[in-house]
Amino acid sequence: MRLYKLVACLVLPLAASAEDWPAWTGPLGRNVARETNLPADFDRDTGRNIKWVAELGDVAFGAPTVSQGRVYIGTNLTALRDDPRFDGLQGGVLACLDEATGKPLWHLVTPERTEGFPERTHMIHQRWGLCSSPAVDEDRVYVVTNGDDLLCLDTAGLRNGNDGPFQDEAAFMAGEGRPPIALETERDADILWRYDIPGELGVAPHDTASSSVLVEGDFVYAATSNGIGEGSPVYALNQQAPGFIALDKRTGQYRAREQTTLGESLFHAQWGSATRAVVNEKPLILLGGNDGVCYAFEALDETSAAERPEALKTAWHFDANPPHYRSYPNGKPIYYYQGDMRVYRNKLKNGEDTSTFNAGDGSFIGPNEILASPIFYESRVYVLTGRDPLHGHARGTLSCVNATKTGNISESGLIWRFESIGRSLSSVAVDAGLVYAADRAGIVYCLDTANGALYWQHDTPHEIWGNPLVADGKLYVNTKHSFWILAAEKVRQVLFTSRGGGECGPIAANGVVYAFIRGKLYAIAKGA
Repeated sequence: MRLYKLVACLVLPLAASAEDWPAWTGPLGRNVARETNLPADFDRDTGRNIKWVAELGDVAFGAPTVSQGRVYIGTNLTALRDDPRFDGLQGGVLACLDEATGKPLWHLVTPERTEGFPERTHMIHQRWGLCSSPAVDEDRVYVVTNGDDLLCLDTAGLRNGNDGPFQDEAAFMAGEGRPPIALETERDADILWRYDIPGELGVAPHDTASSSVLVEGDFVYAATSNGIGEGSPVYALNQQAPGFIALDKRTGQYRAREQTTLGESLFHAQWGSATRAVVNEKPLILLGGNDGVCYAFEALDETSAAERPEALKTAWHFDANPPHYRSYPNGKPIYYYQGDMRVYRNKLKNGEDTSTFNAGDGSFIGPNEILASPIFYESRVYVLTGRDPLHGHARGTLSCVNATKTGNISESGLIWRFESIGRSLSSVAVDAGLVYAADRAGIVYCLDTANGALYWQHDTPHEIWGNPLVADGKLYVNTKHSFWILAAEKVRQVLFTSRGGGECGPIAANGVVYAFIRGKLYAIAKGA
């Protein structure tokens, strides 16, 4: 019985610059890998520069991570199409593969969830699978499931026994209303603890949960996916529920939440993943808000947690929407759904006035949310704005922010802003004085970090949902239908392109580039 099909395998020596990629946005936190001797091309048909291939599910939205000889990636339940224990189930899978060979080590099944949500909760897209990028810290893996559970797992799976206070993996992976599965120690996950975000905090997630976990000190941080409800009127079902929380990484105990107006002012759902910054030797936690505001919270330690129980202190906040995205010249606010393609089409269909949807240049208008993770480098934060891909293309922004400021820095903290970019789902990559950004429409941009000057742009021309990767002087970009390698330089140079693509961005670790293309994870290494 095959759980994952291993298509090819060739073990290569690790590169001299070997380094793991243990969490979202990588060890440097800016989608940059310190790798050398990486390939500038590959051939999926002949296997040239392909170390191994593992067949997974149909989609993967969270980037893979690599740590201590294991590769982790979230996908959907078609990955286990050959396992009769999960016949008829829909939902997600966290796959753990051997880094050297791509062979499966263990998996976690996260079935669709319907119970435990507030009334009118809209969770219809859990079949997309597990969208969170796993975070590895020592011998533990942290992930948010499609059902909005924050889980801590043993990196060894059940091979070393069923550890931790959580002992009910058989029922958890079976799904609601089904008898417990028969656990298999050689291929099933070991959950150490579980935190039920909706059940504990009254959160009403929207569509599916997608936040990747950030580990900082003794705490883990994650967005809750709190969002709007099904039907009208459009507002967050629980405006008092937190959009962002911190737990004790050892026990899963709830420790703190953001103290903002996110629940009252969010547009859609709080999906974004947090990243880390260090300003004046002080760690900050950065979060892109679904209200279009970027927040910087002071990282918890045991002292601050005791002084401020259940409260994350906001160091600064920055409105990533310029004023003319939020209101007309006469001061009248622009309604969020005036920039919604589906609302626009319905009005056209019904013969209603659509003039307020157009900015005069053919683009849609209206404020954006922040789905991309803010990226910190050298005292600056780079923030991209965008929207859920179901709500249409329109104008976005890329803002460069001074991270050393405090308070409301929407004006005082702005260093430069680039508005000639579409709405984006992905975070930037920053390296060697250049910032690389991609909008959802499929255009890649290279700008100067000093002033935001545009060096070049390249139309791929397919939608881009995942983060770009800079490594070994190359820029790797995965689109939904093609894969690209460009020179990471001020002058645009296309090195390679191939058919096929995927939703999540590539990463690099230990001399290998990992790319999810058409349902398969490719380990791409020079000379394979």
